Amino acid sequence: MDMVVDHAPRRFAVVLEYGEQIDAKIVAWGLALDDGAYMATVDGRNQYAMASPENALKYVGARPNTTPHLVWVDGEAAE
Repeated sequence: MDMVVDHAPRRFAVVLEYGEQIDAKIVAWGLALDDGAYMATVDGRNQYAMASPENALKYVGARPNTTPHLVWVDGEAAE
């Protein structure tokens, strides 16, 4: 079972922050794998396969006065 723990994907969320920390919402959830990443929007309409989790921010629609953030569910990602 150690193999499963060692190779488990790391979980992340993409959070869209509005204004100067006025409000925020989770817009997507993702999994970081050894050789890439996968992300699905909260509404289930879009799914993405990416080379790295950091690329998830490119797929969040940029709107005025918003800032997307990659947030690791279990703390910082292990490199």
